[in-house]
Amino acid sequence: MVVTVVEIHVRKDKVDDFIRATVDNHRMSVKEPGNLRFDILQSCEEPCRFTLYEAYLSEEAASCHKKTDHYLRWRETVADWMERPRVGIAHKVIEPLSLSSWQLRVEG
Repeated sequence: MVVTVVEIHVRKDKVDDFIRATVDNHRMSVKEPGNLRFDILQSCEEPCRFTLYEAYLSEEAASCHKKTDHYLRWRETVADWMERPRVGIAHKVIEPLSLSSWQLRVEG
C-alpha cells in the first residue's frame, strides 16, 4: 500500500471553487480500482490550506490515478488557483497492513 499526502495552498478568492472541483475529483477517485481512501481536509486555522490523503493498494494503482480523465481535468482546473505549487509526499504504510482495516465501517 502507498499513501500520498498532498499539501495545497489555495488563493482566498478560489477556496469555494477549489472545494467543488476537488470534491468532483474525490467522487471519481474513490471508484478507481485499487483506491482505499481519498480524503479532502481543510485546515481550521488556515482555511486556504488543504491536505489530500490518498491511499492506494499499489504504486501502479496510484500511478493509474494520475492518468484518469477526472484527475487530469482537476489538475488543469485548479492549477491557477494555487498560491504556490502543491507538494505531494509518498508514504509507506506501516500500520494498518490488513486490507480489512481500510474498509469503511458504519455502525448503527
